[in-house]
Amino acid sequence: MPVPLAHPVSLTSDDHARLASLVRAHSTPQALSFRCQGLLRLAAPDHPSNGQVATELACERHMVS
Repeated sequence: MPVPLAHPVSLTSDDHARLASLVRAHSTPQALSFRCQGLLRLAAPDHPSNGQVATELACERHMVS
């Protein structure tokens, strides 16, 4: 059975800054940038569900989980 809610993710400010810089860098491989975007979204203060993140990133829910 799928897990509807993402596991809580907490990032330090340094981790958040590093992930954000990887997302913005043009030299970052797309797969890594995609994972960074997912982590940043999962660590957002509104604690989105796996389905919400999957919809926002246009991917399957199992990729988020």
